[in-house]
Amino acid sequence: MARLLFRLGNVPDEEAEEVRALLEEHGFDTYESRAGFWGLGVAAIWLRDEARYTEAREVLDAYQRGLSERVRRERDDLAARGEAPTLWKRLRHHPGRILLLAIAALAILAASTLPFLGLID
Repeated sequence: MARLLFRLGNVPDEEAEEVRALLEEHGFDTYESRAGFWGLGVAAIWLRDEARYTEAREVLDAYQRGLSERVRRERDDLAARGEAPTLWKRLRHHPGRILLLAIAALAILAASTLPFLGLID
């Protein structure tokens, strides 16, 4: 019986390709399912041979630890060079977007609190 090995929801295409290649390289027999049009299904990679689940999980866990270290190193390098994204850099690069988000947040806050404060009927 097949066993869920790796969920593909919210996974970047690059990472999904690396996982597929890694599983193929280690000789795991897998297949993929899609979430479907309405997103009700599970987009995932499934292992056909449940007996090899522990082995496949160890391979994936080692990959994910390496990926985590690599991403952390890249983020630290960007921060050391002063290129890491910050709130102020985002504000400078996308002032219109930030302004619209601030207005939307204030509108939601006003709509949800004004009735309780008795300012509107």
